[in-house]
Amino acid sequence: MGRATLVALLLCLFAKALVVKAEDPYLFFEWNVTYGTIAPLGVPQQGILINGQFPGPRINCTSNNNIVVNVFNQLDEPFLFTWVGVQQRKNSWQDGTLGTMCPILPGKNFTYHFQVKDQIGSYFYFPATGLQRAAGGIGALNVHSRDLIPVPFDRPTDEYNVLVGDWYNKGHKTLKNILDTGRSIGRPDGIQINGRSAKVGDNIEPLFTMEPGKTYRYRVCNVGLKTSINFRIQGHTLKLVEIEGSHTIQNIYDSLDVHVGQCLSVLATANQEPKDYYFVASSRFTKMPLFSVGIIRYTNQKGPASPILPMAPPENLEGIAWSINQFRSFRWNLTASAARPNPQGSYHYGQINITRTLKLVNSATQVGGKLRYAINGVSHIDPSTPLKLAEYFGVPDKVFQYNLVKDDALATNNLVTTIAPSVVNATFRNFVEIIFENHEKTIQTWNLDGYSFFAVAIEPGTWSPEKRKNYNLLDAISRHNIQVYPGSWAAIMTTLDNAGMWNLRSDMWERVYLGQQLYFSVLSPARSLRDEYNLPDNQPLCGIVEKLPLPAPYTA
Repeated sequence: MGRATLVALLLCLFAKALVVKAEDPYLFFEWNVTYGTIAPLGVPQQGILINGQFPGPRINCTSNNNIVVNVFNQLDEPFLFTWVGVQQRKNSWQDGTLGTMCPILPGKNFTYHFQVKDQIGSYFYFPATGLQRAAGGIGALNVHSRDLIPVPFDRPTDEYNVLVGDWYNKGHKTLKNILDTGRSIGRPDGIQINGRSAKVGDNIEPLFTMEPGKTYRYRVCNVGLKTSINFRIQGHTLKLVEIEGSHTIQNIYDSLDVHVGQCLSVLATANQEPKDYYFVASSRFTKMPLFSVGIIRYTNQKGPASPILPMAPPENLEGIAWSINQFRSFRWNLTASAARPNPQGSYHYGQINITRTLKLVNSATQVGGKLRYAINGVSHIDPSTPLKLAEYFGVPDKVFQYNLVKDDALATNNLVTTIAPSVVNATFRNFVEIIFENHEKTIQTWNLDGYSFFAVAIEPGTWSPEKRKNYNLLDAISRHNIQVYPGSWAAIMTTLDNAGMWNLRSDMWERVYLGQQLYFSVLSPARSLRDEYNLPDNQPLCGIVEKLPLPAPYTA
């Protein structure tokens, strides 16, 4: 090899090394999705396992990491994962909803690739097709701050993920058939904590251990189908430090509500008598109370947990007021360093002019004698061609009609429910206000994919423009999920700066399956790679676009 050739080769290798060094780190996972027998409430049933586990493997990553998950579907039904709270910038292709992706067919595999760009926090993943969420396939996704960005509390001795939620003893296929016949799936049978359920006095293995004098971080997510949960740790206080990617003012609580789809982090210090203590999870706002416990054990424990449990918060109207006041106590820590829209709290969302207000009202109705749920009179159905693919291939008119949902629920004839794919056309980089108004007697929770939003208000009654004077326009939590109490409303604000097709949905999965969801189409006029990625090479095609030629790719 000549000297010139050798120099050229070394320069090439050096350049490649620079490219590799410049790119953010990759984490690779291979998951086999199978059926298996599980018994969260003690009743054996068919569950969905990931690599033989329920809950599934935990993803521990760091802000800006690239996550690559190769999923092999060994079920007898189509399958998709969705990643709750992960803001996939410019990449709704990987969102894992039936509006953006063709499902992974039985016997096939698909590789997800997304980046947790400028994020920290506690999240989870779950199956987004049918009622599979009721069978498992759920796991934790933790995004840590990079070492150069300090967090506003001392590093805990350890971190524990708590995936808690209601559970049904009926299998997910049975639950799906119930909904397909037009009925509700009814009340759940119990509450599971990390795949287990127990009552006071049961002889059970501990969920977690704590060393005396040490502090631990508990990342708690409500992964259930419809029930709000209150949790507490017997004999210990909880210091709230993070909600869905935002560091919070560190208030102390005896117990905390966590609604369906929500995640938060608390610190608990082992500063009590060395023995066992109960982690307590109980239902909120349900006619029949549900309850479960787990054991937290001191490493030098000298006795069993006391059978006297900490009190649950009040219920009914008093309980709603209690929970609203707790929500109002959640404030963003503006002095903490972290991944955020702009550093050090300089994102003054309260000073941005609102360019669009959408008032969304949920409803339950009967169509043809069958139960449906709707938003402003439109009950969504998933077409055989994913909405994003239809739009990308230039054939949306053959699959869906834009803007069936009107911005104001008063513009809708609520006597008639339209069943159709529901897509709202949104303007790229608009600053929008969304009002969720709940006229029903049950609590609601809502999730917006692709974005964090500022949860500025929750109040009883109905919303009107003068209610804006009650908004928190300084330090509202930036998050992706919001609850709305019966006979109440909630307001959020966000900038639609993430191009793609993004799902806004109820977190009550029965309601999602029967239509309480829509999609925001956020198109960049530039059609540039600066704003949105191209269709991935490995993306399967289905429906009417399967045989169409690929559109010209976006360019830089």
